[in-house]
Amino acid sequence: MAKTGKAFASLGEMPMRQLGRTGVSVSAIGLGGSHIGKAKVPAADAVSIIRTALDSGLNFMDNSWDYNDGESELRVGKALKDGYREKAFVMTKIDGRTKQEASRQIDESLKRLGTDHLDLLQHHEVIRFDDVDRIFEDGGAMEAFLEAREAGKIRFIGFTGHKDPHVHLYMLDKARENSFRFDTVQMPLNVMDAHFRSFEVMVLPELVGDGIGVLGMKSLGGGVFLKTKAVSATECLLYSLSLPTSVVITGIDSMDVLHQAFSVVKDFQPLSEEDKAELLARTEPLAKTGEYELFKTSAYFDSTAKNPEWLGTDSARIKALTVSA
Repeated sequence: MAKTGKAFASLGEMPMRQLGRTGVSVSAIGLGGSHIGKAKVPAADAVSIIRTALDSGLNFMDNSWDYNDGESELRVGKALKDGYREKAFVMTKIDGRTKQEASRQIDESLKRLGTDHLDLLQHHEVIRFDDVDRIFEDGGAMEAFLEAREAGKIRFIGFTGHKDPHVHLYMLDKARENSFRFDTVQMPLNVMDAHFRSFEVMVLPELVGDGIGVLGMKSLGGGVFLKTKAVSATECLLYSLSLPTSVVITGIDSMDVLHQAFSVVKDFQPLSEEDKAELLARTEPLAKTGEYELFKTSAYFDSTAKNPEWLGTDSARIKALTVSA
């Protein structure tokens, strides 16, 4: 059995928040799945970090079918053994846009994570308008999600994206057209976002109004924000936590980083309007063009663009329209 480190906080010290209208309470911060599966983090250390987080009251586990070639899910799966599954709210994401590919990825994620059900499954990297269309078309991924929910393989359904708030709005509109309401939406929410293609300005009010759980990510911009020397990691986390989020997912790849996250959250008080305004004024000159939000203005974070096979083959409709006469 993997050892755990010393717990950093009691359950009473970890702020818990409602996950939209689901009736479920989740920890204000979530453990990012990408960082925990990286090669520089020994597998045994990753298991220890995850279990220490769970013992300390952090219950939200972020992940994705494609993170680190599946290693992230495998490590979380190991950590969830020996009674730890009951402590965790397990989320993962899949890339498949067809029903067939999505179903395959769902089953593969369940096997890696060593569980018979996911608490939350999300459509990953909805960054193109055609992602939305493919998910909701006949034979699309949403059919696989709904069947998996009916079969008890998943409890809640959401989607993620990091590129453009207009794509998020289109996804929400498409869901309404199909008489569907997402349980969660994951998106960048940070000190730079407010000034450029802002998810906070354009999407966040819709989610709050609809009672959809808000999952914040990119609070440090993948670490890029810290290189500006304009903001600290603590300020970045405080800003994101002060928004009406259910969870702020943060990359944690060591006990020191886990401790830092807990030190911010255990005595958390929302930023005052004056402090928030000061942070926004400080970052505005840097944020106007999105230069430091690489997930919006470059292909660096676009994993599915680099691996289109993850999405599944084109639909029969597209093939029929493009085949030579």
